[in-house]
Amino acid sequence: MAVFLLALSAACFLGLGFVLQQHAAQRAPRADLLHWRLLLDLLRMPEWLLGTGFMVIGLILSALALNQGEVSLVEPLLATNLIFAMALARVLTRQTLGRSGWAGVVLLALGVTVFIVAGRPTGGGPPASELRHWLVIGTVVGLTLLLVSFARRLPLFEEATLLALAAGLLYGLQDALTRTTTQRLDHQGLDAVLRSWQPYAVVVAGVVGLLLVQSAFEAAPLRMSLPALTAAQPISGIACAVGFLGDRLRVTPGALAWEVIGLIAIVIGVVVIGRHPALPGGTGNGGTGGSTGTDGGPEPVGPTEHPSGASTEGAPDPGPSSSSGPGTSTGTGTGDPSDTG
Repeated sequence: MAVFLLALSAACFLGLGFVLQQHAAQRAPRADLLHWRLLLDLLRMPEWLLGTGFMVIGLILSALALNQGEVSLVEPLLATNLIFAMALARVLTRQTLGRSGWAGVVLLALGVTVFIVAGRPTGGGPPASELRHWLVIGTVVGLTLLLVSFARRLPLFEEATLLALAAGLLYGLQDALTRTTTQRLDHQGLDAVLRSWQPYAVVVAGVVGLLLVQSAFEAAPLRMSLPALTAAQPISGIACAVGFLGDRLRVTPGALAWEVIGLIAIVIGVVVIGRHPALPGGTGNGGTGGSTGTDGGPEPVGPTEHPSGASTEGAPDPGPSSSSGPGTSTGTGTGDPSDTG
């Protein structure tokens, strides 16, 4: 029971932190994307610092949960952070949950339940060989680099999704290495931990993942990044746990089928929730000042505000005349056209 409470509490703080971080990151200069100065700029924003504080609390709670339970048990529970993110976003945007939102919540909850019940995750398996250990880590790091490299060739909205996927892979690896570190701390003491490479790898993965996810938050609305992050992290963490931590899942045909169904439900659930209008739709550099469309995201606020690859569909029609006098309204076109000041 303690593992469930710790993991769900961690998910709550992580979800709240992500929303606050995205609200701040969308105001960062576009030139900071994927540069370390992005983090330096964000450090000057109180809202981002508050969100980061929530995220740190979530990471501490998740580390405690990982110390008491298997990664393959904790990771699906951490995926519920999207529900808490949606709750805060609903307060900020004042939008109701609706049928699609509830559908995503139910899918996510059922997916987590089905996976845990069918897989019955347990630890204590034989330790993986050194070769297998590094093959799993190398695969995760290699996929991360490929996603980042490919993302740079895409428009901003698509780039945000791939950057969030890459961050999710690193966070899943970080969770697995965190469990290794806490286990060594319990059995061998602090001196053994400081002499091993895993805690330093946890820090590196966390910092690089933070840069990737903040860049994703800056590049596009939260619904383009947080679902990808939330879906990739548990899959990566479970793969690492089974790959080199010795976690074991039931592998009977029936159990495997339900485990796959559970993972699919988790992924679909986070995507459905992530596309719900209640999630903020700011697109950076003042994007929150635009009007809200039917999908919850702001409509473009001017011809110079469109990021590369972003759709201009739904923008206000400028009308037949392209010129405006000093007194002409620049609003949404609801005024009297004969009133030219």
